[in-house]
Amino acid sequence: MRLLDTAALLMLAALFAGCATTNVSGPAASREAISALKEAAALARNDAALTGQAKIDNARQIERLLSGIDNATLARDAAALPVGDPLYPFAGRALLNRGLPLPRPFDRGAQWRFDLNNRPAAERDGYRPPVKLAVLLPLSGQLATASAPVRDGLLAGYYGESRRRPEINFYDTAGTATGAVDAYGKAAAGGADFVIGPLGRDEVSAVFGQSNLPVPVLALNRGTGAPPSGNAGFSLAPEDDGIIAAEYLLSRERKTALIINGSDDNGRRAANAFRERFTQRGGTVAEAISVADAPGNISANLASASQRGVDAVFLALKGGAARAIAPQLAMAGLGGKSRVATSQLISGTGKPEQDSALDGIVYPTEVWTARGIGGLPAAGSVGLPTARGPAARLFAFGYDAWLLTAYLEKLATGNNAEVKGATGVLRLDGFGNVIRTPAWSTFNGGRAAPIAGSD
Repeated sequence: MRLLDTAALLMLAALFAGCATTNVSGPAASREAISALKEAAALARNDAALTGQAKIDNARQIERLLSGIDNATLARDAAALPVGDPLYPFAGRALLNRGLPLPRPFDRGAQWRFDLNNRPAAERDGYRPPVKLAVLLPLSGQLATASAPVRDGLLAGYYGESRRRPEINFYDTAGTATGAVDAYGKAAAGGADFVIGPLGRDEVSAVFGQSNLPVPVLALNRGTGAPPSGNAGFSLAPEDDGIIAAEYLLSRERKTALIINGSDDNGRRAANAFRERFTQRGGTVAEAISVADAPGNISANLASASQRGVDAVFLALKGGAARAIAPQLAMAGLGGKSRVATSQLISGTGKPEQDSALDGIVYPTEVWTARGIGGLPAAGSVGLPTARGPAARLFAFGYDAWLLTAYLEKLATGNNAEVKGATGVLRLDGFGNVIRTPAWSTFNGGRAAPIAGSD
């Protein structure tokens, strides 16, 4: 365990005082929907017996089948599934991703009721924090810089809560898989009844890959598979931005998209996730263009895409690259189309005279930085370096990690339960993954401006 800087802690404390057959009902259900649901149900029945890549591929196939079913049919037939049907977690997750309510709570076992250490009963709003909380973060090593705003955001929520709070201890994972497993073991041996972290992807996979997890975990990244039963995962992964953007465009009946992504890992991952979700749901990708941080002239590609009926543009780019692309989009007749970017868009922005080129581009952002939330001071007024600029997103993420710790049982067992966090509205799917609905912003006169009613 590594002690935190005392001055930082004081500053934070002061600042934030049996499987059934799927039935398809109603004459409106198309033959395609009936066939897709039956095939998805068969795959779901076999899912529990699968492991590794076979399980991942099986889940993707189920998602693909469900993605082609319209909202009304999916909602109706999800409601008709009997309790315990293995298809329901998949159907429920599809509904949540589309912003639709669940017909009933997910079917969860007793492992989602956290009674370790005789945790006191939940308060009326569902607040039920642990008794002894362990936080696994890379306080040293290459990921230490990224972990600092996560840590400080978490502590902001912790110190800002006036009700019962758990004892809290931090354990250094050093940013390695071995370090994360060792830190988890120390936390469990030290009597923790809940664990937040680890942060790195390899760290999460290593912890979730253990055969026995006696203390439940809220991991702060995606691993190679779904969280083990009774555990949860929360992330700001690039894939989430791609999925969110696809759903945003589909909800506005955009059908043909152009993808422009950076050549970095984040850009590629977001673009791949967007393509998969957009095409699964019936959209068409007319063209995908990968560009460097300083993109050249791609006007010929854009003109070709424009002629193919593009009605939306997805930009997985940083601000500088997007500024260079935006005028070319306008010249190709695509400037007036729906343009949606990832949260990367704000990286490298801050000069309105330059950022005016980004006017009209919509991107997902944190509720806290867009319009503020009740539990935190205004984003611009927080004096901590870890809460300003690009770090503000991770600060909000850490704050939400605290909220999830205190309200996870409510999310797991409640009916359409949600938590309004700093990064967005938070829900829990049937596999332990936190689904985040962000706020949306755009640029207006070169300045970021929230879109009213978007969260």
